[in-house]
Amino acid sequence: MGDIQQTITEDQWHQTKLIWDYHLMGHELRPAEVAIGLGSHDLGVAAAAADLYHRGLFPTLVFTGGNSPTTQARFPRGEAVHFREHALELGVPDSAILVEPAAANTGQNIILTRDLLASVGIVPATVMLVSKPYMERRSYATARKLWSDVEIVCASEPLELDDYVKSIGDEKLVVDMLVGDLQRVIEYPKQGFAVAQEVPEDVHAAYESLIGAGFTSRLIGA
Repeated sequence: MGDIQQTITEDQWHQTKLIWDYHLMGHELRPAEVAIGLGSHDLGVAAAAADLYHRGLFPTLVFTGGNSPTTQARFPRGEAVHFREHALELGVPDSAILVEPAAANTGQNIILTRDLLASVGIVPATVMLVSKPYMERRSYATARKLWSDVEIVCASEPLELDDYVKSIGDEKLVVDMLVGDLQRVIEYPKQGFAVAQEVPEDVHAAYESLIGAGFTSRLIGA
């Protein structure tokens, strides 16, 4: 674990790993009619989507996302636009890519992409959601709520937690983001944004402990 231990205790690392594993849906990859690359700060989503395209898992790829306070500086032209450019650099043909440049949250990612696909005559029965690893469960729950008649397969970069931390370069931020996404998994169904997901007792206890330890920068309203 190297540098991670300098700022996160062994117990906190174990708690973080529980949450990380919970966020991963563990879906078996199988062909889909379309894939949706969900915009974020993490260009690895575009790289993962490009790899999956080259593996022949879908013919059409939609990148969705405008800007947020956390991505404006990194992706000034919008998340989806930058993701598309990266996928083109990785050999995905322009003819296979659609761009939805306006979504500001995961619900809008799903709704606006569904509408975009319908506008070009694509009404899929199977959709692959490509996201950050720790966003798989939340994106799945959101899609099940807002696009309930499609079969959803979740995918992300095949990274272990410590490798993901190294790729981001800020271990506390990663823990904060995992905690924040779990809060949304818990709270968003109450607001009608997502379907409810069972949270195991040990995962919920880890979540409460990390909040108590100050990993709170990505909580709703923080």
